[in-house]
Amino acid sequence: MFIKQLYTGCLSEAAYYIESNGEAAVIDPLRDIDVYLDLANERKATIKYIFETHFHADFVSGHLDLSKATGAPIVYGPQTVTGFQAQIAKDGDVFRIGQLNLKVLHTPGHTLESTCYLLQDESGKDYCIFTGDTLFVGDVGRPDLAQKGAEITTNDLAGMLYDSLQQKIVPLADDVIVYPAHGPGSSCGKNLGPDTHSTIGEEKQFNYALKAASKEEFIKAVTDGIPPPPQYFPINARINKEGYDSLDEVMQKALKPLSIAQFKELITEDTIILDTRPSGTFTQGFVPGSISIGLDGRFAEWAGSLLPFDVPMLLVAEPGKEKESIVRLARVGLDKVQGYLDGGYEAWKNSGERSDLIIDVEADELMMDIPFDNNLVVVDVRKPAEYAEGHLKDALNIPLSDLPDPGSMANIEDRHNLYVHCAGGYRSVIAASMLKRQGIHNLRNIVGGWGKIKEQEKAEIVKETSVLN
Repeated sequence: MFIKQLYTGCLSEAAYYIESNGEAAVIDPLRDIDVYLDLANERKATIKYIFETHFHADFVSGHLDLSKATGAPIVYGPQTVTGFQAQIAKDGDVFRIGQLNLKVLHTPGHTLESTCYLLQDESGKDYCIFTGDTLFVGDVGRPDLAQKGAEITTNDLAGMLYDSLQQKIVPLADDVIVYPAHGPGSSCGKNLGPDTHSTIGEEKQFNYALKAASKEEFIKAVTDGIPPPPQYFPINARINKEGYDSLDEVMQKALKPLSIAQFKELITEDTIILDTRPSGTFTQGFVPGSISIGLDGRFAEWAGSLLPFDVPMLLVAEPGKEKESIVRLARVGLDKVQGYLDGGYEAWKNSGERSDLIIDVEADELMMDIPFDNNLVVVDVRKPAEYAEGHLKDALNIPLSDLPDPGSMANIEDRHNLYVHCAGGYRSVIAASMLKRQGIHNLRNIVGGWGKIKEQEKAEIVKETSVLN
C-alpha cells in the first residue's frame, strides 16, 4: 500500500495518490496533472480511477484532463449531475485498487453530492478516510455554498452535515487516519487547524463541531460567524460541474511572449495587466495600470477573488515565472491570458516607456505623520476579524476582498492622503495597485503592515469588542 498526499500551499489543497499492486487512484486532482502522471510513471503503476469528493468551489479540478490522459473513469458520489461523462457511485459501493478496497460514503452537508472514501487495507481493516470538505482538521466544511436559486438553505445543509458526520464518520475507529481536502488558510471552512491530516480519535476529542451535544447546537456552531465565500467559488463550482478547456489549450493561447509593441497594442480599457512579481519588487516600478498579485503569497486565491473572469489579461512576470503564473491562474479558472511581456518589467523600463511606482513608508514614519496631517487616512485592508482584534484609532477598514466594489471607497475623498496596510505587506500592495488602477494615486504602502505598526510606542490601538464578543 502506498499513499501520498500532494499538498498545494497557496490553495491549501490536498490531492491524494493511492496505489497497490501496480494499480492507482487519484482523489481530488488539481488542474495541472503532470505530478500525478509522473508519480504513476515513476512507480510503474496505472491510474485506474479518479475520485472526486464533490464539486470543488475553490479550484478547478484536473479530473477531465487526467481522465483523457489515462482513460480512467471519473467517479462521483450519489446525487451528482455533471455536464460530462462520469461514473456516479452508490452509497456503500466498493472499488478495488490492487489489494485495497475504497468504500463510498455519501456525506451530504457541505454540498449535496459530498462523498467520503474509506480505504481498507489488504486485511480489510479500515485504514484511512478521504473526507473531502466534509471533515477537516479541527473544523467541518461550510454549509452555505448551495447555488443561488436552490430551495435548500444553509441550515438544511448544516443539518445534513450533522447527520452525515454522526452516522458515517463518528462511528469509525479512533485510529482511522483522516485525510481532508484542505488545510489551514482555506476558505472552505471557518477556521481549519494547523495540520493537514489527523485521526478520527483526535477529531472526536478536539474538533468543536464533533463535540456538539445536539443537531441544533451543531447547526448554530457551524453557521455562526461564517465569512462570505470568495466571489469565485460559484464560478469554479460551475466549471467543475460543466467542464472546461484542457490546460494544454489554455497554455497554447497564454504562453506567448509579446514585444512591447505587441503588449501595448493589446491593452484596452477592460484589459487586466497582472504583475506576479514579489510585492516588494512591484512597488519599486511597474507598468502603469497593473494589478499586483505576487506568486509569493496566496496567489490563486486572491486572483480568483479579485479579478474578473470574462476580460482579457496580460501578464508581467519575473523571467522564467511566466508558465507558473499561467498554471496557477488556470487552477482557479482564469483562462483569458493573451500572453506575457517578453523580458518582463525590466524590458519595459529599459525601453523608456512610462512607469509607475508605489511609495513605501515605514511604520515609524506613519506615526510621525499622523499628528501633523489632518487629511491622513489609514486604510486597513485586513479582514474584519483581524481589524477587530486590534487596529489604529480611526483607521478605516476596507477589506481587500471588497475593493472590486466601487462603493467600498465611498468614504474616501480626493483630499485624503491614504496610508494603506494589511498584516504583513502582501495584501496592502495588491490594494494599493487596485486603488491606483481606479485613479487614486495619493497613497503610501506601509512596509511590514500591522506587524510593524503595533510595535510603535506612539500607536494608539483599539479593539472592536462588540465584534469579538
